[in-house]
Order: sequence, then structure tokens, then C-alpha cells
Amino acid sequence: MGAPVTAYLGLGSNLDDPAAQVTRAVAALGRLRDSRLLAVSSFYRNPPMGPQDQPDYVNAVVALETRLEPRELLAEMQAIERTQGRDRSGPRWGPRTIDLDLLAYGEQVIDEPQLHVPHPGVAERAFVLVPLAEIAPDARLPGLAPLATLLAGVDRQSVVAMPAPHSDTPRKSVRR
Repeated sequence: MGAPVTAYLGLGSNLDDPAAQVTRAVAALGRLRDSRLLAVSSFYRNPPMGPQDQPDYVNAVVALETRLEPRELLAEMQAIERTQGRDRSGPRWGPRTIDLDLLAYGEQVIDEPQLHVPHPGVAERAFVLVPLAEIAPDARLPGLAPLATLLAGVDRQSVVAMPAPHSDTPRKSVRR
């Protein structure tokens, strides 16, 4: 097993009490083997990215220190999604109980059929960049511009902070 790596994960839900779904996923991530939850962003409400005839999303980002390899971490994330009733048979970017995305894994760039890190599209998604900047303002996503530059290039008006339902989780910033 290698040295611990800081990974950033995006969480989103717009079905079955989305804030509770994200809270449950945060708790499950905090219990992952060989891993430690470092920080959890505020929850943010935003309109759907895909089809507009669905409820708004609740999104957040977590920082996770892990010794799991990227593919192991992805498998654990997908297991959490299944446990929370994720149905992948619907339309792309359609409604979902929970969506967990591996945004970044240390300094690694991975381009495989089932795993792309940094996550594709992260640079254009305010609902990911805003919570990421909250917990890791100095984060560098390999191969991309600095986080402040990425944030300056997105419209943040539709990303609205919500009251935090997870007061017992760490909320400190992660300095890299």
C-alpha cells in the first residue's frame, strides 16, 4: 500500500431528500477503509446541468486522504452509490439519488475507459469549483489552470449555499 494521497470527490443528489442523500454519502466516505475525511464543503443548491425538467441538485465536495488506489476508490464510491439506490439506467445527467465523482487524485492524470482524472468538465462546473475552492482554495488540478482562474471563468450566480446539516464533519480548508 502506498503513501496517502489527497483526493477530491464531488457529491450531488436531486432525489429522495437530496441533502440527506449527500449527508449519508459523506458519512459513508468517512468510513472508507484506509481513508480519512479531511474536509467537507457547505452544501450548495443549483439547477440541473442536463435536462431541465428535474429538481435542483444539492452538491458538495469532500477532501479525502486515502491509501486506496484510484480504481479501488472508484469501486468504493460506486458501491456507496448502489447502496443509496443509484439507478444508472436513466438519461445522462438525469435525476439521481446520489452521484459521486472522483474529481482529483493527488497529482495523477488518468485517462482510461472507466476513469478520467481530473474529472472531465470540472473546469466548467461552478457547482464543483465553488465548493472545492471553499475547502481547498489552493488546490491544483493536474493539467488545468489554477483554481482561482477556473472560478473566474464560470458563472457562480446559480450556485447557492445552503445551511449545513452536517455540523459534526470537519469543515477546515485543506492546504496543499
